[in-house]
Amino acid sequence: MKRMYLFLLAALVLASCGSEPTLQKYFVEKTEDKNFVAVDVSPSILNLDPATLNAEQKAALQSFEKMNILAFKAAEDSTLYNAERSKVKALLKDEKYQELMKFGSAGASGSLSFVGDAEHIDEFILFMAQKETGFAVVRILGKDMNPTGVMTLMSLLPQANLDQGQLKPLQDMLGKKQ
Repeated sequence: MKRMYLFLLAALVLASCGSEPTLQKYFVEKTEDKNFVAVDVSPSILNLDPATLNAEQKAALQSFEKMNILAFKAAEDSTLYNAERSKVKALLKDEKYQELMKFGSAGASGSLSFVGDAEHIDEFILFMAQKETGFAVVRILGKDMNPTGVMTLMSLLPQANLDQGQLKPLQDMLGKKQ
């Protein structure tokens, strides 16, 4: 009987380790790919003085845990660009990602999605693509974020003293000539 329990436990563990692709797995796989640049950004990038923030601003800042950015710089090979962009778009069709909006203009497109419910958002996903420059996926991770808090964080950006060092890999990628 004990062996049966161990067998059932092992089967349950293996079944819970799904092999289906996820956005998080995509980030991990592409981190080492030479065609991508991955950057993890902490809330400290904002360099805000907590003494100058009101309670709502402090709460919004505390709900923000980190941001993961994965960027693919367009190359002469549009086949690779199209294939990778299609993979990301397919991942974002998963039912766990709720699309807030799509946007676009001549040659550029994007979407904003989230994971969670409207008042307890765990992750925002911003996907932007432009054939000439490439695409980027930005995961904004937090705890019990909400749209109002995100808008509050956005309103703090003008007074933030951004730590450019955290964005250096992206700046290097965008500055390189092909």
